[in-house]
Amino acid sequence: MAVHRRSVLGLGALLVGAAARLGFTRAARAADGSFPVAMSDAEWRARLSGPAYDVLRHEGTERPYASPLNREHRAGRFACAGCGTPLFSSATKFDSHTGWPSFWQPLDGAVGENRDTSFGMARTEIHCASCGGHLGHVFNDGPRPTGLRYCMNGAALSFRAGAA
Repeated sequence: MAVHRRSVLGLGALLVGAAARLGFTRAARAADGSFPVAMSDAEWRARLSGPAYDVLRHEGTERPYASPLNREHRAGRFACAGCGTPLFSSATKFDSHTGWPSFWQPLDGAVGENRDTSFGMARTEIHCASCGGHLGHVFNDGPRPTGLRYCMNGAALSFRAGAA
């Protein structure tokens, strides 16, 4: 029986996805009390929509261009959909043409970082500093002045119009 590389990669991705669904990820363990806002998995599930729960608590990723926040251009603040902590100012939002809301800088102290080596890639995962919810990833291909692209899942965010 021949084993094809594509089959092995597909099985690996399936196993990583299953592990994330079963809660073997850092974000899913955020209810352990290591963040200022901590809830049980049942409390998070009751509080969040299905897509927000998948992204924030189990490191899911929404489809590109699926979030209405990708097209949000008013002045205001983007906050964590889980706990309401303000994360990004609209003044730092830009169109990265990737299909996800992107920012070149978070608000001071609003986010934390973890090394993410899932799917055979080395990336920097971004989470809410208050509740540990997974938000997305940061990349070094953004605009000035930081050169960073905080590529966030819209399902993990809420928006409040007003002063940025």
